Amino acid sequence: MPRIGEQPAGGFYPRYAVCRAVRRTAAVHWATMPSDLIVLSHYQAVPLLQARRDGRRVARTSLDLNRSACEVALDAEGIVLPGGERLAWSVVEAVAASQNGCYRIRDGSAEKIQTYSEVTGRHYSLYPTAGAPTLLVSGLPMHRIKDTDPHRDTLAKVKAASLARGRVLDTCTGLGYTAIQAARLADEVITIELDPATQEVARLNPWSQALFDDPKIRRIIGDSYDEVARFDDAAFSRIIHDPPTFALAGDLYSADFYAELHRVLRPGGRLFHYIGDLNSASGGRVWPGVAERLRRAGFQRVTPRPEAFGLVAQR
Repeated sequence: MPRIGEQPAGGFYPRYAVCRAVRRTAAVHWATMPSDLIVLSHYQAVPLLQARRDGRRVARTSLDLNRSACEVALDAEGIVLPGGERLAWSVVEAVAASQNGCYRIRDGSAEKIQTYSEVTGRHYSLYPTAGAPTLLVSGLPMHRIKDTDPHRDTLAKVKAASLARGRVLDTCTGLGYTAIQAARLADEVITIELDPATQEVARLNPWSQALFDDPKIRRIIGDSYDEVARFDDAAFSRIIHDPPTFALAGDLYSADFYAELHRVLRPGGRLFHYIGDLNSASGGRVWPGVAERLRRAGFQRVTPRPEAFGLVAQR
């Protein structure tokens, strides 16, 4: 991961050329969360600077993007982390000045969590919120962050899907929030991610730990358009289809792909399809066509769910 201010580099490759070559299944053992992982954003750094100005010697903060809290000691040089590692005030100040980055703290320095993918030619980074961070893909957030946060956004999708026991398909892993929440109820969750670079970011996100630790989650690296075709008929009781925008992944909005989703969903099963704000200009253009193609694929009772920014359809 590049340090503060360092820009990623690399060439562009067509979307599928490399991805098909690096297809992975659960047999691959992705690295688990580093045991010494400390991640900070300006949400944690700014209060530490305020504590210094207040003359305090101890401050309560979070070292994992507000998943938990702990106390750190403050002195003239910087902060002393629970393991004894020191972090200079200049590093804390640099993190506090960055509004759009999350930083891994290691060996007394701060490294911005970001990467560049030679599979898709896209830049990925972890973008902070007051709670769970979101994933930026070439500058676009992959979760709702206006008037909500990525965690609540995920809960809305899962609620709309009406999850229950059985197998769940999550078509676009991202940071893994949907798969993690689905695994709380489902017997098994299969989640598919196009780009291995996304998982590099997720492995350094404290909120994504269960994606790699939960034995009920099986991860596949590949193109959902191809991977879904490999599953048996009626293999899943629920599907959560949360693709990138139509401009980034138009094939995942196609009638052919919807027909595959219909095939692998069991009778009586339920599909949630994330669209975006149905009342926005872009969402209003996209969702009627999506609904029509879902019906042509065989789905019944295609219903707008504006509170979850998507559609629900029955098999």
